[in-house]
Amino acid sequence: MVDAARIQAAVVELLSAIGEDPTRAELQATPQKVAEAYAGFFKGIGQDPLAVLAETFEAEHNEVVILKDIELVSICEHHLLPFTGVAHIAYLPTDRVVGLGRLPRLVEVLASRPQLQENLTAQIASALEAGLGAKGVVVVIEARHHCVASRGARQPEVSTITMAARGVYDQPAARAEVMALITK
Repeated sequence: MVDAARIQAAVVELLSAIGEDPTRAELQATPQKVAEAYAGFFKGIGQDPLAVLAETFEAEHNEVVILKDIELVSICEHHLLPFTGVAHIAYLPTDRVVGLGRLPRLVEVLASRPQLQENLTAQIASALEAGLGAKGVVVVIEARHHCVASRGARQPEVSTITMAARGVYDQPAARAEVMALITK
């Protein structure tokens, strides 16, 4: 849980440090607004992602399950600026499946903490493998990073694509079949 009072004090200090007057009328509510935003951005800290996958259902389905275009917002741990995009998840179940709504929830829990996209991709894949005992997992994230768009390289249209594969999808042929379905 975030400490709103500390965040507010830090924002007042930050505004002063950049040469702004934190008491200026237009900035008076900013510390509180930032604290509220941070509470949402970082609500995944301390949450167990495997708890999201705890309720499973018996299933005769033994082919790949794919959920595409799961929207995500995360905060880059290097610059504390957002990155936004979509996650595509594929898993090959054993004899149990999870409710489809649980997959976006898993992404949300893991994305709601300071992150690197590469690590977020791997964490989602590892959670699915561990939490579902899946025979195979592929996770692909496509995202735009505001640190790349608004500072440094200033490339607002650049997307970063990361992938993590586990289990049977470590093999290129099996992974290629799933990737073809994801990119359809």
